[in-house]
Amino acid sequence: MASAIRSYGSCLAVLLALAALRSPRVIGASAAPESGGPRWHVVSISSLLPSTVCTAAEAAPSSSAVRVVHRHGPCSPVPPRGDPPSPLDILDRDQERVDSIHRKIAGASAAVTTSLSTKAAVTLPTRRGASLGTNNYVFSVGLGTPARTFWVELDTGSDLSWVQCKPCNDCYEQQDPLFDPARSSTFSAVPCGARECQELDSRTCSRDNTCRYEYDYADFSRTDGKLVRDRLTLAASHEIPGFVFGCGDDDNGTFARTDGLFGLGRAKLSLASQAATRYGAGAGFSYCLPSSASATGYLSLSAAAPPANARFTGMVTRSDAPSLYFLNLVGVEVAGRKVEIPPAVFATTPTIIDSGTVFSRLPQPAYDALRSAFTRAMDQLRYKRAPALSFLDTCYDFTGRTRVRIPSVALVFADGTKLSLGPRGVLYVWSVGQTCLAFVPIGNDTVGILGNMQQRTVAVIYDVANQRIGFGARGCS
Repeated sequence: MASAIRSYGSCLAVLLALAALRSPRVIGASAAPESGGPRWHVVSISSLLPSTVCTAAEAAPSSSAVRVVHRHGPCSPVPPRGDPPSPLDILDRDQERVDSIHRKIAGASAAVTTSLSTKAAVTLPTRRGASLGTNNYVFSVGLGTPARTFWVELDTGSDLSWVQCKPCNDCYEQQDPLFDPARSSTFSAVPCGARECQELDSRTCSRDNTCRYEYDYADFSRTDGKLVRDRLTLAASHEIPGFVFGCGDDDNGTFARTDGLFGLGRAKLSLASQAATRYGAGAGFSYCLPSSASATGYLSLSAAAPPANARFTGMVTRSDAPSLYFLNLVGVEVAGRKVEIPPAVFATTPTIIDSGTVFSRLPQPAYDALRSAFTRAMDQLRYKRAPALSFLDTCYDFTGRTRVRIPSVALVFADGTKLSLGPRGVLYVWSVGQTCLAFVPIGNDTVGILGNMQQRTVAVIYDVANQRIGFGARGCS
């Protein structure tokens, strides 16, 4: 009987391999070489579990690329403060970010008028900022002349970049010394009447005519400070003179001792938009998020040629959230088969791609169909079910197993491009006894999200000039 099963499995693998040759435009992280073809991943349990050792960085794709690491892993330059976040902490913070995205798109942020001084030379209309919450990945930048290095969070869901600065009225504890404007020969404050000040959603004017910003985050973190200019240095001495950023002097929250946050949204103040002036209008950017917290990825702000295996889908712009990156997701495949989802489900629920949301969100009918197809495939292999982990409701107990077989999952876009997910993009592994499907349902009247778990190891290219987003397999480990 065992021999017959092995024989059947070998034939099936050959048939699936032949079928893969007739499947163009499918990109994403590959399974291990011993996997059962493109429809299944066969992986060792140990490869899915967290590691305490940081793996060596791979070569950067361009001279302007900087290393990206997970802020809570062994590759992080920021020492942990207290215990690492529990799975429930991760899930709760992730939901806070998603709720904030939905509020932002729905326009539910309240307007609050404030004034820092009744003697201000200029009074600007203000409303409290509403960004998307703290993030998961960090990278290094140099600020000032001479340049000093700071580790900041990466966020495609917001625009303003900022670090904590001296003098500080109320700052959270960070790993590095605060940025000191007095020690930079190229530093200057942005005046209230400047165009950059008008770009801010929430702004006031100080007594010395300096533009001030205010940002609240979804998890109640906050940064307030001055809008300033200085030299920004990236990898290999790539510089952006006169980079506009926030100099935070009243900050608190769960920033995990990082020095600040840099936004990569589509507005004019974002790092991506300002870098376009250095590398060419509409140059865009790309990144690769590592497979786990023990590996490294990259962020590149130059217009380097995309990987040869990259496939592109259209970038959609919406007037109610012009800073966010929307995609036209239309379907899902499980184990190489199309999941039956009514077209109206995705047509009425827009989808964004976001570096800060961990778990991808799908409209409830799409999630139900994905879960049904996935559980049918897993039930055929007789894997033991495990209790739900908060809102991750489809979990398995792999105790006693050294290897598992997982059905593949692919996301399908309107132009036929498919993003084929690796094992870590399909399952969230907290422990051998509780491993869950890494997707979450949302209501049809909200917004779907392509989260960072499903982006890991993929080179994600934001080609702003041509209004498209690309995916390249094996962008990083």
